[in-house]
Amino acid sequence: MTPEHVRLCASAEWGELLERLLPWVLEGRRLGDEVLEVGAGPGLVTDHLRGRAPRVVAVELDEALAAALGRRLAGSNVEVVAADASALPFRDARFSAVACFTMLHHVPTRAVQDRMLAELRRVLRPGGVLVGTDGTDTPARRELHVGDVFLPVAPDELPGRLEAAGFAEPAVDLRDDRIRFAAIAPDQAGR
Repeated sequence: MTPEHVRLCASAEWGELLERLLPWVLEGRRLGDEVLEVGAGPGLVTDHLRGRAPRVVAVELDEALAAALGRRLAGSNVEVVAADASALPFRDARFSAVACFTMLHHVPTRAVQDRMLAELRRVLRPGGVLVGTDGTDTPARRELHVGDVFLPVAPDELPGRLEAAGFAEPAVDLRDDRIRFAAIAPDQAGR
């Protein structure tokens, strides 16, 4: 992320948007006892998630951001791990939920996005839920990402991509310039 983008993701403005986004994204979905957050960045989403689950593991690719977040949340119910979400260092079926807030568009190629979705499915318990949001392709978002990765996910393609990654019951909704998505990890019977 560019310095401007990091600043925005740590801002009061983003915090206020999260207050509105979280109820919409989580709507009726239980996170369970151990949540994996991918793309934690400065950690404003992490702050919200740690109040909704007994344990949160926040993954961030940028080692400096991960280290700063780890220092800030030391001694809390959050473990911060510097890792690539397309090759997670966790055992299969560890997490009760996975949260993915406004980070899919930072994954540099469609193939890596799909590999990441498969990894999220791999580490999610049967019956566990994937919840997330991202922005649609707008001129303002393109401008914010000049000099950075920006590969928005097409909302109409996301259900099929989630199913191809092994998820069931994908749900994708649009509100204004935001995408909300959710899916579950099926049990061995495929439910």
